Amino acid sequence: MAVALLAVGGANSADALAPAGAPDTSLAGTAAALGLNAQEKLVVRDVVRDTDGTVHTRYDRTYGGLPVLGGDLIVHRAKDGALRGVTKATERSVAVGSLTPKLAPGRAASAAVQAAVAADVEKPTTAGKDQAPRKVIWAAGGAPVLAYETVVGGVQEGGTPSRLHVITDATTGKKLYEYQAIDNVADDTSQYSGTVDLVDTRGGSGYQLVDSTRGGHRTVDLGGRTSGSGTLFTDADGVWGDGKPTNRQTAAVDAAHGFAKTHDFYKSVLGRDGIRNNGTAPTSHVHYGVKHANAYYDDPTYSIYYGDGRDGKSPLTQLDVAGHEFSHGVTAATARLVYSGESGGLNEATSDILGTAIEFHAGNTADKGDYFLGEKINYFGDGKPLRYMDTPSRDGESADYWDSGTRNLDVHHSSGVANHFFYLLSEGSGSKVINGVRHESRSKDGSTVTGIGRDKAVKIWYKALTSYFTSTTTYAGARQGTLQAAASLYGAGSAEVAAVGKAWTAVNVK
Repeated sequence: MAVALLAVGGANSADALAPAGAPDTSLAGTAAALGLNAQEKLVVRDVVRDTDGTVHTRYDRTYGGLPVLGGDLIVHRAKDGALRGVTKATERSVAVGSLTPKLAPGRAASAAVQAAVAADVEKPTTAGKDQAPRKVIWAAGGAPVLAYETVVGGVQEGGTPSRLHVITDATTGKKLYEYQAIDNVADDTSQYSGTVDLVDTRGGSGYQLVDSTRGGHRTVDLGGRTSGSGTLFTDADGVWGDGKPTNRQTAAVDAAHGFAKTHDFYKSVLGRDGIRNNGTAPTSHVHYGVKHANAYYDDPTYSIYYGDGRDGKSPLTQLDVAGHEFSHGVTAATARLVYSGESGGLNEATSDILGTAIEFHAGNTADKGDYFLGEKINYFGDGKPLRYMDTPSRDGESADYWDSGTRNLDVHHSSGVANHFFYLLSEGSGSKVINGVRHESRSKDGSTVTGIGRDKAVKIWYKALTSYFTSTTTYAGARQGTLQAAASLYGAGSAEVAAVGKAWTAVNVK
């Protein structure tokens, strides 16, 4: 099921890209063309194809079945498959003689790892609990040598997770190299959230926009296409984006940051480990289509897609939009609210509600929390938000209150009833300034509603979604489900239950 933010009016290989009758571009053929010896094998890591048909294939290398760290290379071929050059991480021949180490893994790694951990990891766990030393070829420091790579987990200064890689000589036990795979510096620049700190992964001679701490989330560039698997973002120094939409990495920074904050909110606030509650992560695709003014979650491909907006300069990657699309995945994994009629409105509202809560929880000074959706993406070209939760009808189409015609509205507009309910339950009726922005809300019958706070309201909604909503839940059913959820969380006679009932009555759901 593909669920979009708005109403709307695949893996590559070098072999697959080679034209018929072209030179041998198979793995074995490429290895032979490069003069690699019989013990060396190539593994495709990434493929980039230029508009003129030139193909750049990035390979990792193995020797005798062992990973060669620093042995990666890029092969450049013309459209017809002819070899046009190769870029290597090392020009040295990868040959180390015997593959039998003189030291056992523990002896080789022990002292060097302990010293590295003492210097770079604030709260380490033992190496054995993270990853036992693996035998590798180290080719990034001169003559290739047999070595061990140990990955130590823990916490860096400031609370960022640690993945410290320590390379030690398998013969002498000497430390050859170390690097921290998780960046701990806020040096990545988004378009909407300012300077942020992304988790990326060291890969070969550079970095990949892969978040190994959150299910292996990948951010890829679709390059204006509407299909395919896209190209994983890579960077030489791991400093991503510059805040400008002309830099293709900038949209990726917002998407990766949005995913990270959303994932963390679900885990720390709601106790859910990812969309499917199994620790796995979807893939985020940016630059979908050409001037595509939408974003959507697609369950079969387990992916989130972001267009660049009507002007090509306003990607739909704002934090609350990222939370919105992620939450469509959560709905698909739980209630599976049918995407039409009142259940469709509840589906859309669920994503608006969670996206809003995520924006508040992130506490970002460049994108402060509010009850407006997509206020930074300039969807309409007039600087106005996409939707309003305090008074949904401010967009000219959404419903503030339920009536018998609600089921006939587009789901992005019938969602207004639930969005208004959530606002009233969180903040109450009347005028209110939130993070410097004025919000205004009125109940259908003119009654005064007192809010219970956003934290409680979002937990009630999530509990109802995951425990009481079904695929065909209507607004009447949503009232019942949230009352049950509030009773489950706070007690049958609690003030929270009473507030839920009053907030629904205020939007004419009785």
